[in-house]
Order: sequence, then structure tokens, then C-alpha cells
Amino acid sequence: MHILSVLLFSFALLTDTHISSSNPKPMEDLERSIADINQHPDIEFVVLTGDLSESGDRASLEAIKDALDQLKVPYYAASGNHETTWSESGVMDFSRVFGDSRFAFSHAGAYFVGFNSGPVIRMADGHVAPQDIAWLEEKLDSVSAAGESPIFVFTHYPLRNGDVDNWYEVTDVLRQHNVQCVMGGHYHRNLVFDCDGITDVLNRSNLRGKETINGYSIISVTDSIRIYERTVGASSSTGEMSMTHWLSLPFEKKEYGPSDESLRPNFAVNEKYSKVTRVWHQKLKGGIYSTPVTDGKNLYIGDDVGTLYCLDIKTGETHWSFDSGMRIVGSPAVSDGVVVFGSANYNIYGLDAKTGKKIWTYTTKQAVMGAATIHEGVAYIGGGDGKMYAFDIKTGAVKWSFNELKNYVLTRPLVYNNKLYFGAWDTNLYALNLGDGSLVWKWNNGKGNPKLSPASVWPVAADGKIFITAPDRYFTCLDAETGQVVWRTNKYKVRETVGLSEDGKTVYSKCMWDTVVAISTSAPISTEEPKTIWAAHADFGYEHNPAMPLEKDGTLWVSTKNGLLLGMNAKTGKVLWRHKIGNSILNTPLPLSNKECIFTSSEGTITRVRVK
Repeated sequence: MHILSVLLFSFALLTDTHISSSNPKPMEDLERSIADINQHPDIEFVVLTGDLSESGDRASLEAIKDALDQLKVPYYAASGNHETTWSESGVMDFSRVFGDSRFAFSHAGAYFVGFNSGPVIRMADGHVAPQDIAWLEEKLDSVSAAGESPIFVFTHYPLRNGDVDNWYEVTDVLRQHNVQCVMGGHYHRNLVFDCDGITDVLNRSNLRGKETINGYSIISVTDSIRIYERTVGASSSTGEMSMTHWLSLPFEKKEYGPSDESLRPNFAVNEKYSKVTRVWHQKLKGGIYSTPVTDGKNLYIGDDVGTLYCLDIKTGETHWSFDSGMRIVGSPAVSDGVVVFGSANYNIYGLDAKTGKKIWTYTTKQAVMGAATIHEGVAYIGGGDGKMYAFDIKTGAVKWSFNELKNYVLTRPLVYNNKLYFGAWDTNLYALNLGDGSLVWKWNNGKGNPKLSPASVWPVAADGKIFITAPDRYFTCLDAETGQVVWRTNKYKVRETVGLSEDGKTVYSKCMWDTVVAISTSAPISTEEPKTIWAAHADFGYEHNPAMPLEKDGTLWVSTKNGLLLGMNAKTGKVLWRHKIGNSILNTPLPLSNKECIFTSSEGTITRVRVK
């Protein structure tokens, strides 16, 4: 059924501009597209669907906005994975620069809505945050209640299995409304997918690539939706816009039938391993990207909308909450009645663990995403301002700060042998004197790319050695005193996950395909190759989630990017059971025993499970 009232308008879509300070060509391409759009009055507005920048840094985003402000028509921007996977601002600078990371507006009787679909501060699959799904549902319900406006949806990733882990939660919302199509980028070329019955159109990158000229997309809406590729620099003999038409879609009232349930996540594993049960399950307002901590009675955890919660460990009941106002990424720490954590609002907080009342606040110059560690009354936490801090947990007084970092801290610092060990997104692993914060040594893997930094992994130590894994796929062992390499191997394709056995004799890591490996910690300094205790096939598929495997009372708890929790025999690697809670990131677990564990997810859930 065609829409009776035909709309007549055209707009431009720019995506994957990848602006960076190290390469001038992407900005040249963007400026050429902007100049081209300004020459053509038929284009009424511009939509940008993510990966505007290469690394999500403030300088690049501001440069992009300065360029886009030269447009003669309005523009609307949503973020992509290059704005959200790496960001010293905790992904907040995109909203600070552009006003928001999502948009919604009406034009010529149609409704347009765009939002982030990239992973947040994790190497993971695409994901739409629970708070964004709630926002989307509210917006579309309001539009549909007012009439039958055709709706155009914009994301970066296509909403399909393999690209966005919780695609079905989004399409369940979209299928209730008159959604014409979803449009985006990410693949850098023109493609069409069927996403749960909804047409999802991917568009070419604005970059020139291997060509000499770049381009973008123009969408013309009349009695059909016509999509053109405009190559900048190509013109017709008449002076009119020269465009290649590559796709037409029907412009009609959309009524979607039943969804194909076979495409959705399969939870049959929970029936197979029925001995794993949920003691309690809570869903918070925002996604969760950290691990809870406990004082034995309560749990403390922050979420993606900036709330720090205190939950009863037995029941999951909320005792109190504290609103910081912006994303909490790093895990908190609790000791002596004080909870310490950082927020993307630039602040580090000390709260009363019983009441949630603020005891002290310290304001830094950038977002704070590092996890906190407390040792003998001192909290250690890294910021986005190039500093590692040490605070008196009772007063908030700064005992020292180390100011030589070249990028932000995400990890949980390790205290070992009177030193503090941690990595940053500046390629380095650091060892500092615990007392005054002076540098003992720093080490890097010889790679100049910050994206290969040992920055997400939580270092562990045993037998005078430090163990890490990093995005370079190497398992590395360093002498704790000198930083000298003891051994370094890429025999197993490990990535950003490491855990230590309770007896200190074994380190564990997830591999990127199905395997968990256990390696001895007792190799002497002269050893060039580590001793493998076991390498077990765990059948979790492709894996790149920086969640640490942790052992408790002989059980190794392993969490994955696709919502699967595994229990393994820590001595043999045998898989004891599996339990699937969702289809998105499970963070580093909090084992309570070999039978009970608490874990959180990017879907905003926190769950306590028990093995009978």
C-alpha cells in the first residue's frame, strides 16, 4: 500500500569520514563533500552515521564540527564504533561537541531518528544500550500516537546478527512502527541487508580510499526512496548533479508480520545444564561495563547512565544509589566503609558505604574511567588526564599523582611487592613505587599503535613476575622488579584477558577462538617459552571481550561477549557447565565460591547464579 500523501525531499548521508590528526586526506575528503553539498539546493539536510573520527578524540571531533558548520543546511550526527571503542572522554566528548550522540527530528511529514550501535569502551560486537532502546521506544511511540508518519532510522552498524549483539531488542521496537528502512555505514560500501524483515541500507564511506575522488550518498524521497552515490568531482555536461542510482525502495505503509524466531539467540544450553540457577536477577537503568565489588554484605556497581548502586548481596535489593550524572566505566573499590570510584564527569568520589552519602570529591581535568584499587587505606585510580592518583580514602587527600601518562587509564591497578602496576592507552605498562608514585620502569611491546596497548587487561603477579595479555595477541611475562621480558609468546591467540589461580601457580587467559589456556607461573627468568599446563576447547566461538577469567575454590569462572558464562575445572580445563543470560558482553565475574558467582552485562543486568 503506497503512502497517499507523497513527500518530496532529498537529503545527503555522510558516513565513515575517519578524521584524524595524523592523516590530512580524510579532512580534505570531508571538506570537498561539504562544498559539493552546498552547491546543490535540492539537499535539505545532512545525516552523519558514525565513525566521523578515527579515535573519538576531542580535537578531531571539534575539527569535524568546525567543518560541518560550513554546511548551508542543518546536519544531524550519531556516533560509531570509532567514537565509542576508544575515547579518553568516556565517550562523552561526542555529545559535548555535537549536543548528543543521538538525534530525532521531523521533516516534511517524515520522522528521522539516529542512535549509537557501537560497543562502549570495549572491544566487542555492536550493541545498542538499554537506555537508548528505552529512548527509541519513547520517541517512536509518541510519533505513532500522533499519526502514521513514515520513519527513517539511522545507525552505524546494521541491525543484524553478527554485527549488533542485541539487534532483536531494537528490531522488536522498530517493527511496531511505520519504519521505512534503516540506513548506516561501517562496511565502507553500498550494501543492502534484511534485518528481521526491515531493509537495512549501508552506504559508502566518504573516504576516497584507493581512488582519487571521494563521495557520499543522496537519498531522494518521492513516490519511492531512491538512493544515489554522488562521486565528488564528477559532473555532467549540463551542470546538474551527476549521481549513480543504485537502489530504490518502496515508499509505503509498513506493517511487519511475525519475526523469524530461528535467527534469535538460543538459550537451550540452560536446559542442558539445569543445575545452574539464578538466585536473583536485577536490571539497572543503563548498561554495565564493570565488575561489582563487595564488602561481604553488599555489592557496589556503577552503570552507563552514571549511577553507583549499593545492592544487598543475598537478595539483589537496592539499598541506596548515588547519581554522578555521567557514565561510570571503571569498577569501584570498597574498604573500611568507603567506596571509591570515578566518573566520566571528571570526578573521583569517596562515598560512605552504608549510606551512599558523599564524603569527598576530587575533580580532574578529564573523564575518569579507570577501575579503583584500595590498599592499606589508599585508593589508586587512573584518569583520562594522563595521571595515576593515590588518595587517602578517608579524606580524599591526594598522596601523590604520577603525571607522565600519554593517554587514559582503563584498567584496575595491581599492588604487588610495594609497587603499583598498570597499563594505559599510550602503549606502555608502568611500574611505580607505591609510596611516592615515582617511576620504577615502563615497558611496551614495540608497537607504536596505541590500540595495541596493554590497557584493558588487569595485570596479575606471582613468583616475582607480572603477567599480561594485550590486543597484539601475545601472552607476556615480565620481571616485576626490572620490567625485563621473562617470556613472550603468541602460540595462543590471547587478547586482553588474564587471571591468576588462588595458589599463584597458574595464569589463565581466554583465546580468541573457543580455547582457554592455563600456563605455569614458575618458569625461571631465563626461560624463553612458558610451560602450558592445559589448553582446553571451551566452545564459545570467536571472542574478544576483555573480561578476566577468575578462579575460586577450584572453579574457573569465564565470561564471554555473547552472554555465556562457563564454569571450568581449574586444574584440568574441563567445562563443568554453561549458562546463558543474554546475548551481550558479560564483564569480569565476581566469584563468591566454586558454586556461586555474580556477574554483570552491557544489557544492564546483574545476576547471582548458583550451581547445585
